[in-house]
Amino acid sequence: MPDNAALEIREVTSIDEYDSCVRLQREVFGLPDLEISPRRHLIVSRMAGGWTLGAFAGETLVGFVHHLAAVLGDEIFGYSHMMAVAQEYQNRGVGAQLKWAQRKRALSEGRDFIKWTFEPMRARNAHFNLNRLGVTVREYAVNFYGTDYVTNPVEKAAGISGMDSDRLFASWDLRSPRVEALAAGREFPQGAADQVIEIPADFSQLLKLDPALGKAELRRVREEFSKALGAGLICRGFERDPQKPRYLFYRDTRD
Repeated sequence: MPDNAALEIREVTSIDEYDSCVRLQREVFGLPDLEISPRRHLIVSRMAGGWTLGAFAGETLVGFVHHLAAVLGDEIFGYSHMMAVAQEYQNRGVGAQLKWAQRKRALSEGRDFIKWTFEPMRARNAHFNLNRLGVTVREYAVNFYGTDYVTNPVEKAAGISGMDSDRLFASWDLRSPRVEALAAGREFPQGAADQVIEIPADFSQLLKLDPALGKAELRRVREEFSKALGAGLICRGFERDPQKPRYLFYRDTRD
């Protein structure tokens, strides 16, 4: 079994290491070459103020997170373009190691905010982003990457088609009390939620068994998110119920 303690988190800088990032994208996401971030993109990003952090087992890259420099008005912040972890290292905390290293690096550069997207129907991703990292969700993007932008190899192999690529925007306020607590390994109780939105327990399995129902569930969640966010609520928690996992919404008080 892979030993996480032996992993080194450091910046990717060499041509060979960038090529390993490209290889890992193919293995993890099953994307066509047209959709993969190539070596050139990773290198140019670094020259433009971004960087790629890699998780290394010896000299072997087993995971990475790619961080872009982003600008909105007068604000400079981070945009987390992608993260990939090798199959044999998944569900072992490597992703968390990479994200906390990303936070540390961003703070060292004087930044206190990072943004990225994740799929609203994936319970594991929701738990990781909301509960382990402490992000908040204030934005929902409909069909963000276009129809049939499938990054799950199992679903791709099953021939699932006609799926919209809805995404949630994760807002990571790096110095918020909640994120500070989670970074230190402490809990941060939030109290009872003002509203919840349930999602299927295993969306990938639902799509394989009943694609029409899966698409209907996505539309339902989209509508419920739009109403909740439009009413001034924000999502900042997730309940991992094995039958009825649910997003937790609260009044928009900055944490």
